Amino acid sequence: MFTGIVQTQASVVSAILNDGVMRLVLSVGNEYLQQLTIGASIAVNGCCLTVVQFETSQSDVVGQVSFDVIDESLKLTNLGELKCGNKVNFERSVTFGTELGGHIVSGHIHDMAIVDCIIRTADNVKIKLLLDASWAKYVFYKGFIAVNGASLTVGEVDEDGFWLHLIPETLSITNIGKVQDGDKLNIEVDQQTYTIVNTVEHYLRKNTLNPIG
Repeated sequence: MFTGIVQTQASVVSAILNDGVMRLVLSVGNEYLQQLTIGASIAVNGCCLTVVQFETSQSDVVGQVSFDVIDESLKLTNLGELKCGNKVNFERSVTFGTELGGHIVSGHIHDMAIVDCIIRTADNVKIKLLLDASWAKYVFYKGFIAVNGASLTVGEVDEDGFWLHLIPETLSITNIGKVQDGDKLNIEVDQQTYTIVNTVEHYLRKNTLNPIG
């Protein structure tokens, strides 16, 4: 479980595909690897990955952490497009007593949205994302959504997608401010919204097929 509050950006050291599994190695500050254990969960661009290896350096401020990304994750997320030097959003899993500044995020990516339009001003960035209709029905104005693992508030909603309004803090901490037209971003819709919409749809279908009275 995660909060959607990205802690830092990690750099891709290598992303090597072998028999459908990609060994992803990231470089990140040593402070983000403290008290880490093999098998721990870390959200990388919002995708929950399991730590298979890590090392910190006594002589450097940067360590490395490795993950195995299976074909299902490669198909549903933008991790399969990563190359050496790319930046990814990085969040350790929630621990007891963690302040929940964003919203509850599972790290299970639902779909990818495509960057359609970027409007940059002196203080912020406005981005339009295109999203498949099967997932767009869970996106509401002022609702929560996780984009590349960052908990964000939905701006205007259009027929084919929605807008994000990014403040300077989000731009500095995450990789979203550096996206370009056509880029794919990992999307996880809010779980409460997902449950409510599905429950209402199920109720309406049931009562349409079996009207009372």
